[in-house]
Amino acid sequence: MKDKKVIRSRQHKFTKRESYLTNLFTFHEEKTGLVDEGRVVYIVYLDFSKAFDTMSCKIHIKKLMIYGLDEQTVRWIENWLNGQTQRVVINGSLVGDQ
Repeated sequence: MKDKKVIRSRQHKFTKRESYLTNLFTFHEEKTGLVDEGRVVYIVYLDFSKAFDTMSCKIHIKKLMIYGLDEQTVRWIENWLNGQTQRVVINGSLVGDQ
């Protein structure tokens, strides 16, 4: 997905060696550096938690296929977006529901 430029270089979550903590650290370092320089910093927080509720699932699925995800993975994501229960079983033990 990085080859097709779906994931930006500044993506922190869901990529190797990056997490929400690296995002917070990078954000903190950048903004405190600007404040230390005497520059004004404005921060706006947006809540995208309902983003998938407002955009058609079909649009997401079509884009995933355009970007080259295999059909099985796309169908799994489509089922998840449509609210299908997901379960993980390891050695016969249920790990969790989602």
